[in-house]
Amino acid sequence: MKTYRTAIIGCGRRAYGHANAYRLISNAKLVACSNKSDLSRRRKFANTYNTASYSSAKRMIEEEKPDLVHLVTMPDQSLNLLRMVSELGVPACLVEKPIAYGVRDWQQLCELEEKSTTKFGVSKQFRWHPRLLECRKVLQSGQLGRLKWLNISARMNLSAQGTHMIDWAMFLNNDSPVSQVFGNVGGVKPMDSSYSSPAYGIAEIVFANGIRGFWHSGTSAPMVIKDPTIYKHTHIMACAELGQVSFEEFGRWLIQSPLESRGGHISDGDRNSYNDIAQAGLIKAMLDWIENDQQSVATNLKLALHQWNTILGLYTSAILRKPVEIPFNPSNDLIVRLRSALGQFPLE
Repeated sequence: MKTYRTAIIGCGRRAYGHANAYRLISNAKLVACSNKSDLSRRRKFANTYNTASYSSAKRMIEEEKPDLVHLVTMPDQSLNLLRMVSELGVPACLVEKPIAYGVRDWQQLCELEEKSTTKFGVSKQFRWHPRLLECRKVLQSGQLGRLKWLNISARMNLSAQGTHMIDWAMFLNNDSPVSQVFGNVGGVKPMDSSYSSPAYGIAEIVFANGIRGFWHSGTSAPMVIKDPTIYKHTHIMACAELGQVSFEEFGRWLIQSPLESRGGHISDGDRNSYNDIAQAGLIKAMLDWIENDQQSVATNLKLALHQWNTILGLYTSAILRKPVEIPFNPSNDLIVRLRSALGQFPLE
C-alpha cells in the first residue's frame, strides 16, 4: 500500500488540529512544514511532529514533493498559495476556511477551480464528526419523516464561522444547494479584522429542495453553553415531521424520534477525540480522491465557492433590502458599498 507524503503551510494553533489526525491514518505521513514569518513557531511544530522545516513553502514543495498540502493560513493568503500549489503540480490540497474574504478573490478562485488539475478540498471536517454523522443518518433513514426546517447559529462572524454553518445545514439537507438568501448585516468594525466580515448577520436561507432555514451569526446569536469563549457557540437544529436532531460542537447533541430519544453533553475529552476523528476522515477522503478522480471530497472547493457566494448574496440582500437568488454574480464594488452602508451606523 502506498504511503502518501503530506506537508503543512502555516504552523499556528489550527495546524496542530490537522497534524494530530495523522495518528489515525495508516497510509500517509506528515513529512514537512513551512512557516515564513515566525521561526520559533515553525521549529516548535517541526519538533513536535518530527518533520522537516522550511521558511519557503515553494522550496518545501519542490524538495519534498508532497502528494497533499495543507494550507493553514489566514484568508487573505489563500488565493496566492492555492495558485502556487496548482502551478507546482501538487496532486491535492486541503485549505482552511473561509476560502475567500471578498468578491475579487472569490472570482479568481472560481477561475482557478475550473482550470487547475490540483484537487482542492476545504477544511470543513465536521461532516466526519461522529455525532453530526449520527444526526444525518437518522434524518436520511426516514425515521423522522420529511425534513421541514433548519436553524443554525454561531457567535463568530460570517467569515470566521458562517460558511461552516452553511456546510452543516447542507450536510443535514442532502447537500441541496442554497437557492435564495434574504437578510441583513450590521457592525462595520470587524471588516478590518483578519476575518473580514460585518459583526452580525441574520437571514432566511432557502435551499433548492424547498427546505428553509434561519441563519444567525455574530455575538447577537445565542450562547449555547455557560462559557463566554466566542468560538464555542455553534448550533444546528433540523426539525422534521416526527422529531428533530441537534448538534453543538461544545454543547449537546440530541436525536428525538418516535422510536428513541438519545444524546448528551460533549465533554472536552470527547470533543478532542471526535475532532481528531473528523479531521482524519477528511484527510482520508482527500487521499481517496487522489486515488480515484471520480471520488471527489464532499467539501470540495467548488462547493465552498458556492457557500461563499451565499455570504456575498447576504451582503447584497442587506444593501438592496430584497431576497437574492443564488448563484449570482456579485458586483465588483460590493464590499466598498457594504462598508459605506455599515459606516452610516458606526456605533456597536
